[in-house]
Amino acid sequence: MATLSKDEFARRAAEIEWLLLDVDGVLTDGSLYYGPRGPSLLRFNVRDGLGIRLAQRAGLKVGVLSGRESRALERRADELDLEPVLSGSLDKAGDFETFLDRQSLRARQVAFVGDDLNDLVVLGRCGLSFAPADAAPEVRAVVQAVLETPGGYGAVRELIERLLRARGEWDRALAPFSFEEQ
Repeated sequence: MATLSKDEFARRAAEIEWLLLDVDGVLTDGSLYYGPRGPSLLRFNVRDGLGIRLAQRAGLKVGVLSGRESRALERRADELDLEPVLSGSLDKAGDFETFLDRQSLRARQVAFVGDDLNDLVVLGRCGLSFAPADAAPEVRAVVQAVLETPGGYGAVRELIERLLRARGEWDRALAPFSFEEQ
């Protein structure tokens, strides 16, 4: 793992404008539920959804870069206002470059979380890279942060908390949920 000092992590976190998410094994636990018409169900964690909303509220843009297309993903992405949704990617490196060009970004302005071998080409390029606890060993070896949570069980929420804390934005993100004791 390419561990960063707390100061270097915070410096990089301050430069992040976009968070790109892999789906299978990150937003989901990687399981595919097949019915008579093929894969039809994916299970998403509600805490990841709230984390995404907190990131958006803090001014981060959140999108998807996934190797597989799915109607369930399209629906979840629509619910969470994820844009862009780059799904069915057979060339994640090329799609990442196209994304950077279209958004007028440098790779260091993007954080990416991935869990498997096809994510390595993006994880090695972006400003901050993350992997769920159950990611492939080769992925865990190259990212700046291995999360404590497995994919599909709140790993994205954990990542967003770390990112917003490093940017000094966590307390502000929580303000709408705060309560005062009477």
